[in-house]
Amino acid sequence: MAKKKYTLNSRGCYATRVWDGTYNADGSKHRAYISSRKSSKDLEDKVRALKQKVKEGSVHSNSGILFGIYAEYWLKTYKGVRTPNTQAMYRNILDHHLSPLYYCRVADLNKSHYQSMINLAFDKPRTCQQIALTFRQIIKSAVTDKCLPSGAFSEICEGVSLPSYRAAERRVLTPMEKEALLTADFTPRERAFVFILYGCGLRRGEALALLKEDVDFKKKVISVTKSQAFSGNDCYLKAPKSVYSTRTVPMPDELASYLRSYTKDLQAPRLFPQRDGSPMTLSGYNHMWKSILRKMNQAVGGSEEKPVIQGLTAHIFRHNYCSALCYQIPSISLKRVAALMGDTLSMVTSVYNHLMEEQQDITKTINRALEL
Repeated sequence: MAKKKYTLNSRGCYATRVWDGTYNADGSKHRAYISSRKSSKDLEDKVRALKQKVKEGSVHSNSGILFGIYAEYWLKTYKGVRTPNTQAMYRNILDHHLSPLYYCRVADLNKSHYQSMINLAFDKPRTCQQIALTFRQIIKSAVTDKCLPSGAFSEICEGVSLPSYRAAERRVLTPMEKEALLTADFTPRERAFVFILYGCGLRRGEALALLKEDVDFKKKVISVTKSQAFSGNDCYLKAPKSVYSTRTVPMPDELASYLRSYTKDLQAPRLFPQRDGSPMTLSGYNHMWKSILRKMNQAVGGSEEKPVIQGLTAHIFRHNYCSALCYQIPSISLKRVAALMGDTLSMVTSVYNHLMEEQQDITKTINRALEL
């Protein structure tokens, strides 16, 4: 007679715990309690059936894990490798906007919970965008971790009303701002920084991370391989924004000539160190940018009390760079513009397509195409 796999316990039943394909908040496997009062063979059949469901991915946890506990696990596990600023954004949303859901079981979440969190911040469209991003990612991960059934994401997250959000309108440099670039009494470091922004279209962090060895004067190119970001006041280096962002960018002749002179007297390996040669902190950058704006205003007749140049950011230089290149199409291809920007072709097309359309002379093109 074959030996029974399971024996009777003190309660008079056969029982065991089996992994149900899900995980606890601490990352350990969640094991479901299965029992049978019939026989060891009946329990074996139940265990086999559960293991088959796990293999097929058709089970989800009913362990009662709380949303707050799972959200902490999600942040640590799935977002632990993101930049400090990104993690801080998620942390802010969890602590200040999704905290009412902390003691709600993940298994009990529904669309009304999601909509309620949006409604509480409905007067802040950008915050609602971040709430939606965070909540939807948590629910999607809960489905993947089998804490929710496969159809839960659409049931909970689809059809929720969000306030309309429009990002700040992009603009190029004004003629007055361009004039100020040429006449402002910049320090050598300030001039090098704004000239790189203007002539290469780099992101702020990409420019701040540049080393002298990244500038090739023979080929007249700058290599973009890293970016500088801030965590509080301190800075750190990170990979560029995406795989497309690692690139080489040609330097206009005037920029190459100025940087050759600038780097000769530079003692630190970085192009934009602080005065003591250390990497630039956030307060150091803010001080430099404020000085740049003050000098540009003074150069065109403005002052700190009555500035004639307002709202100028480092990113406006990048938009100006891309817009200027787009106006040179077809002398330069859109694909090449995207490569120089370190962005995808689809992103550049979606943002700058209207510039190409402005250049098109439809009547002339049709006449030329249909000329007999």
